[in-house]
Amino acid sequence: MRAVSAPVGELVPALVLLGITAIWGATFLIIQTALTDSGPLYFQTLRYVVATVCLVAVSGRHLLGVTRLELFVGLATGVAVAVANGMQAVALQWIPSSTSAFLTALYVPLVPIGQWLFMRERPGNVALVGIVMAFVGMALLAGPDALDVEAGRGQILTILSTFIIAFEIVAIGAYAKRMDPRRVSAVQLVTVAVLTFGATGAAGEGIPAHTPLLLACAGGLGVATVMIHVAMYWAQRRLTPTRATLIYAMEPVWAGLIGRAAGERLPLAGLVGAALIVGSIAINALRFRRRP
Repeated sequence: MRAVSAPVGELVPALVLLGITAIWGATFLIIQTALTDSGPLYFQTLRYVVATVCLVAVSGRHLLGVTRLELFVGLATGVAVAVANGMQAVALQWIPSSTSAFLTALYVPLVPIGQWLFMRERPGNVALVGIVMAFVGMALLAGPDALDVEAGRGQILTILSTFIIAFEIVAIGAYAKRMDPRRVSAVQLVTVAVLTFGATGAAGEGIPAHTPLLLACAGGLGVATVMIHVAMYWAQRRLTPTRATLIYAMEPVWAGLIGRAAGERLPLAGLVGAALIVGSIAINALRFRRRP
């Protein structure tokens, strides 16, 4: 019998998450540019302050009805984002970025395990095959140097941050249907901004001059951050954490494409890795098709 297209209720959220990964792919280049005028923690603080102001301006009184669940999940995921980002930043003092990228990719197989343990939802066989393909693809994109992993403090911190990232994705998937995306996002953004600002002082970063370049990067990324957080909660109300994770794996592919446009070269192993990630999403897209 002829297969028909998936219902819009599944396809549109998948496309939204795909758009999020494209924004994530451009984030590294924007942050790298901004760090010429600012320390990393202060820039992240400025980014999340802009994001919070934008969300409050758009949502207004709608944010006043925050429920206990939205407050709890927003605080928990906000702490998770702030701590994970901080761990990764500190770990980069001792390990190369390629190793960090490889270890961070461990969240891809961790999410379906978390979904199974905490949500009692076993991912299908096709999804598991896609998870393996995506993880191998991300490892190839990280490069051969990334596989030289020792049990050092940088590696341990990065692995811990990866568990936190997986927790955030599973938590959003578990509670998203019972929360308003804008309200829980507002709590999360404020939490990240406050914690990151506190870490800025603890790290001894000074407040830099607010140059036009810094404000432009923080403003643009702040607006994008609002879109990302609200869209994540909205889309994961309609997709399982495992499927969302497969789409999130597209982030390094977009980063490679953007880097290539900026003049960087992607080796053959990286091209194979990108193909595996795209392939993992493609085979799982078969689940978007059903027989009447």
